Amino acid sequence: MQLNEVNAVVTGGASGLGHAVCARIIKAGGKVTLLDINHAQGSAAAAALGGRAGFVATDVSDEAAVDAAVAAATSAMGGLNAAVNCAGIGNPARLVGRNGPMAASFFRRMIEINLVGTVLIAKAAAVAMQRNAPNGAQERGVIIMTASVAAFDGQIGQVAYSASKGGIVGMTLPMARELASSGIRVMTIAPGIFATPMMKAMPQEAQDSLGKQTPFPARLGDPDEYAALACHILENAMLNGETIRLDGAIRMQPR
Repeated sequence: MQLNEVNAVVTGGASGLGHAVCARIIKAGGKVTLLDINHAQGSAAAAALGGRAGFVATDVSDEAAVDAAVAAATSAMGGLNAAVNCAGIGNPARLVGRNGPMAASFFRRMIEINLVGTVLIAKAAAVAMQRNAPNGAQERGVIIMTASVAAFDGQIGQVAYSASKGGIVGMTLPMARELASSGIRVMTIAPGIFATPMMKAMPQEAQDSLGKQTPFPARLGDPDEYAALACHILENAMLNGETIRLDGAIRMQPR
């Protein structure tokens, strides 16, 4: 898939990893629709990206809202052949902490946004992509999901988060196998510690300390490095059914 032919929906597109993906696609000549729950930030981000970018306020955990957003994006762009899932939350909580056991509602919210939200976007996008005429490589679309290194070496306080991201890793291959007959590829990226807005809100000393945990390069990842990999996945037809760790060789310690 050529980037200048991409019509993509990007969840969490108003900031961080998602916004970096949008910027790369727009720069290459493609089109994007930002799906984000933050209306003001999403509208401003789309406007800054220019006329080939749009925005639809979307709660990824709401099935009807997701279906409507993907349909609106497909109509506005004249088609849909890429979906990049970057929306998510990462609040820590111990299973049994000083204030008592984890609330079931906390666990459910993490799963609903990170895992169920990814599934809802993937299935809505797949429905739209199946209507596409195949390109020269017999491809109709690409779905990219975002897990985390916490899916493999989650830390204390990440029971809920690791479960949500591990679920994404676990469904990558079966989803790719199922959608292969439609010419739709499915890939997952598992980032390490990246300089997202949540991370940048921390004191600089804390950011530097976290960055030094990465063997090489000993720093926080740049969202554009995530975007570069996402765009390579879009372009490389042999990447399918796999999770790629993008982490500078970090292996998270228990705490």
